[in-house]
Amino acid sequence: MKELDLLKLFLPEELPEYFTLTKLTKSDSGYIIYLEEKNIHPKQYKANKLISKGFYEPITIQDFPLRGKPCFLKVKRRRWLNEDTGEIVFRDWNLVAKGTRLTSDFATFLKGINR
Repeated sequence: MKELDLLKLFLPEELPEYFTLTKLTKSDSGYIIYLEEKNIHPKQYKANKLISKGFYEPITIQDFPLRGKPCFLKVKRRRWLNEDTGEIVFRDWNLVAKGTRLTSDFATFLKGINR
């Protein structure tokens, strides 16, 4: 089993649906898990033509400790250009968290993104 596949056992199970785990660093002071949002268009824009325009600056969220060491998630959220309106759009994580398919752990994780 690959290191990143093993890591999925410790993070919310829905995470691979929306994010790619790109890197894991481990040091004496803790763990840093790097995540990038996948290029899956937000449902509220399914009628629009969206073009990926990269990512916002990564944010850092402290997660539960792993093996007694601090664990931080470095999250890169994606943004898209809505060609119909010319506006930059992004996934509304509050809307996603209100859905019934998410566990409370994943909803709590998503709330941390909006801070």
